[in-house]
Amino acid sequence: MSTVRFTHIGGPTTLIEVGGWRLLTDPTFDEPGRTYRFGWGTSSRKTVGPAIAARDIGPIDAVLLSHDHHADNLDDAGRALLPAVHVVVTTVAGAGRLGGNAHGLAPWASTRLEAAGRLTIDVTATPCRHGPPGSHGLVGDVIGFALRWDGQEHGVLWISGDTVMYRGVREVADRLRVGTAVLHLGGVQFPVTGPLRYTMTAADAVEVCRLMRPRTVIPIHYEGWSHFQQGRAVIERAFSHEPTALTWIPLGGSIDVSA
Repeated sequence: MSTVRFTHIGGPTTLIEVGGWRLLTDPTFDEPGRTYRFGWGTSSRKTVGPAIAARDIGPIDAVLLSHDHHADNLDDAGRALLPAVHVVVTTVAGAGRLGGNAHGLAPWASTRLEAAGRLTIDVTATPCRHGPPGSHGLVGDVIGFALRWDGQEHGVLWISGDTVMYRGVREVADRLRVGTAVLHLGGVQFPVTGPLRYTMTAADAVEVCRLMRPRTVIPIHYEGWSHFQQGRAVIERAFSHEPTALTWIPLGGSIDVSA
């Protein structure tokens, strides 16, 4: 059995430490107050800054970047970190835009993190759809990540990425035994597209957990931006009658999880 340490930096940004590796998800380190435009009339304002500044994060071995083209997953300060990282694992399209140390994965393709004296980690891209059917032209390619290594007792570590609930997420439940699920929530909406959602809602998270039955569920991507529509209270209410216990990490806080 191995232990994973999670530190929640803000929004989708989480530091994952396991087996000698320091992995960072979706780096967002800009200060609050700025409005970012995502295209097609959509935009969002950052309302909460990072709990840990980019200059204080320390060395990062790999970045798991669900997509590179929206600032709420990769902002300017986060982008400035990438050249110092050994590898950035992201979408095929994103790797083409970033170049350099970026490695692109299509859904269900894998790569391996290996180094002397460390756990070997297999990273598999999992499917995402970052919006309603037909929205690909607006939102582009997105992936999640399943991390597997020897000694896992409860199943893979799955990071959902920015996705709605759809066939691809249900396929993850069919194909993988998930021990720890890190869920991008927030029920993202924009005024210009009305009721359409671009990330999972609390109700979607309930469905995911009923399908996967993970031992540990860590919500992220639910605070800090104006386009996030469902915060902690909504998520807790949705799970109030569920057997799944949520593991909340306060901003800047860390927890250890048995994998």
